Amino acid sequence: MVDDPKSPEIYPPYPATWQEFSSWFRDDPSCAAYLEQLRWPAGFVCPKCEGAKGWRTADGRWSCTGCARKVSVTSGTIFDGSRISLREWFAAAWYMTNQKQGVSALGLQRLLGLGSYQTAWTILRKLRTAMVRPGRDRLRGFVEIDETYVGGIEHGTRGRGTECKFIVAIAIEVLSPKGYGRVRLDRIEDVSGESLIPFVCAAVEIASEVRTDEWKGYNGLEKLGYSHHRINVSQSGDPAHVSLPAVHTVASLLKRWLLGTHQGSVTAEHLDAYLDEFAFRFNRRHSRQRGLLFLRLLQHAVVTPPSRFRPSRAEKQVDDHNR
Repeated sequence: MVDDPKSPEIYPPYPATWQEFSSWFRDDPSCAAYLEQLRWPAGFVCPKCEGAKGWRTADGRWSCTGCARKVSVTSGTIFDGSRISLREWFAAAWYMTNQKQGVSALGLQRLLGLGSYQTAWTILRKLRTAMVRPGRDRLRGFVEIDETYVGGIEHGTRGRGTECKFIVAIAIEVLSPKGYGRVRLDRIEDVSGESLIPFVCAAVEIASEVRTDEWKGYNGLEKLGYSHHRINVSQSGDPAHVSLPAVHTVASLLKRWLLGTHQGSVTAEHLDAYLDEFAFRFNRRHSRQRGLLFLRLLQHAVVTPPSRFRPSRAEKQVDDHNR
């Protein structure tokens, strides 16, 4: 991937430093103009009738010639209906993508001088939602798959016998013995085939070589067109992290990140968003320009529909602990 922020292969270009960011995005109109380049790179397209003709109204919106609908560049995106200025949204996206280990709502509240924790938390939650691009490509080639468990300490259980923790399925491309590609993570209800097989199908291209342990939940992948290689971990003589090193590396990094950034706080309501953020960061770990992550996040944001969220009590307690 080309990392030069002014490269013609990257459109539009992105700021490389905070100084450039401050110069490019001085106010809401400059932010809106940048969003228009992202949302309509070939010119305005009406989201209702898909007409490509329109004119700009006095309030900065577009009026579609075909259906007369008035369209804002933020309508139908995560920014839709927000009372927060676009300049603050952009600053939050820049801050979030320039912190390698993630950020807390309290830290964002202090940085932007926001009046409430709720506002800061909502911004981060919506940005995390936008970290997964709709219709993204599935993994391909050689892929390792396994599950891990996140959550609080649970005594008296081993392996897949856990009852209180959350189960996270992991799939990762293996490019070489120590070279890993993209990752996909998803919270699943259990380790049955009814949960694992749909995860594999959604995450991995058909005809890819899939490597798992011998858990019965993965039975049937060959019939679906995958080349399935099973490893009997108990008989191999090697521990699981040696037999399936890629997924265990990801699982270890995920748990360390949850513990460090979110104080280990994991709730069913918001775990999916944390998994999305972890995957976004992991898949772009080799980017030399943090500004490119900012660009990718905004590109996702203009195609992600709006949604409503509220912070849980546990998440508020985590940020209170960090005060």
